[in-house]
Amino acid sequence: MAKPRELKRRIRSVQNTRKITKTMELVSTSKLKRAQDRVVGARRYAQALAEVIGDLYSPALAERFPLLRQPAHGVKRAAVVLITSNRGLCGAFNANLIREARRRMKELEDQGAQVDLHLLGKKGIGFFKFTRRPVASQRIDIGDRPTAAHAADVMEPLMAQFTAGTLDAVDVVFAKFNSAVSTPPTTLRILPVTPPKAERGKNGTMDRSNVPSVHRSINYILKPSAEAILESLLPLYVRNQMYRALVETAAAEHGARRTAMKNATDAGGDMLDLLQRTFNRARQGQITQELAEIVGGAEALNG
Repeated sequence: MAKPRELKRRIRSVQNTRKITKTMELVSTSKLKRAQDRVVGARRYAQALAEVIGDLYSPALAERFPLLRQPAHGVKRAAVVLITSNRGLCGAFNANLIREARRRMKELEDQGAQVDLHLLGKKGIGFFKFTRRPVASQRIDIGDRPTAAHAADVMEPLMAQFTAGTLDAVDVVFAKFNSAVSTPPTTLRILPVTPPKAERGKNGTMDRSNVPSVHRSINYILKPSAEAILESLLPLYVRNQMYRALVETAAAEHGARRTAMKNATDAGGDMLDLLQRTFNRARQGQITQELAEIVGGAEALNG
């Protein structure tokens, strides 16, 4: 059994560590609320964009916009954008994202595609540097407060390559934020743009049969034209898809870190209880031994 002095030192060490993990849990909890608000806003904006694009989309218009171009002979070259965090202490969060990215890259390579890997976050960069995987680009400056400008910086070169025909697809691997404890790694194909499916009639126009008759009689005139609107909205939609992936991953990181730190704090409490009981037994044994020595010495003097 360890000595009481050693046990006391270990108790102080666990107490100090537990204070740190508890503080980190509280910090992550406060950051998570703001991150959740950004996720809600990004999802609403993405939904509004998708609805407008779905209303305007038609196969005839699709041929005029490069971002809607589907590869004629399959995907020959693809870009995979992996989003990870810059910091650790968030459980298996980054490991799960890296595993999903490797799975997606292998799937594309098995289909005969050349894969360009783009990394956002120190953890992904560190892993693929260790494995010596060639990387097309990497960034560590986004962190857990992504902005629309960050998303635009990431997507502009990829959209240019896709428009030029040197790239056939762009996939992003991110953590989908369902809740603080549910953040599954997800792969989303950003390019080519797949417009939301809208119910259409036989002539290719929107089917509004479920709209009240007072509204069905209205003829809609678009100014500017549908082509001009799509020309502006499609790049915006692509950038917003990347922005949504960034903010969801940031929120998921805070949720994962809060969970990991709470588990560490709880485990520290359990360890403190065990150490305290062990310390009490050791101290009691030491006191008993000291009393026995005192009694033994007294008897020797009296004898």
